[in-house]
Amino acid sequence: MSNIEKTLAIIKPDAVAGGFAGKIISTIEEHGVRIAAMKMVQLSTDDARRFYAVHVGKSFYEGLIDFMAGGPCIVLVLEGENVLERWRTLMGPTDPQNAPAESIRHRFGTDVRHNATHGSDSSEAALLEIAFFFSGLELPLPSIHPKESSH
Repeated sequence: MSNIEKTLAIIKPDAVAGGFAGKIISTIEEHGVRIAAMKMVQLSTDDARRFYAVHVGKSFYEGLIDFMAGGPCIVLVLEGENVLERWRTLMGPTDPQNAPAESIRHRFGTDVRHNATHGSDSSEAALLEIAFFFSGLELPLPSIHPKESSH
């Protein structure tokens, strides 16, 4: 039984500024993950605070907010079978130094904060994160292929 899911991915400001967005998008597609929606955004400090509210009070919070509001990023809705787990594996661990050589974070990240990408950590988080960035009008319905008629 297939498990078609959606998850949010962010190509963070460091990867956009470094010119790696196209390579990251190509990597996503090469791994058979469908991009259901995509746009470039510039988070305000308030937007970043709302998005990362779960981390309020943690030592890295203020630096994360400054970083994420510091330049444009690309937000994507990824869709596919077990896409949440597949995207997290493709990204690699938070620290690029501990990530497998073929992972996105190892290839394009430099440290724990400047690690090129974000991915939802659960199905519940994915729903909330997708709704944060995308309205219903921006999310196309799944592809429907009508059955061929046999006249």
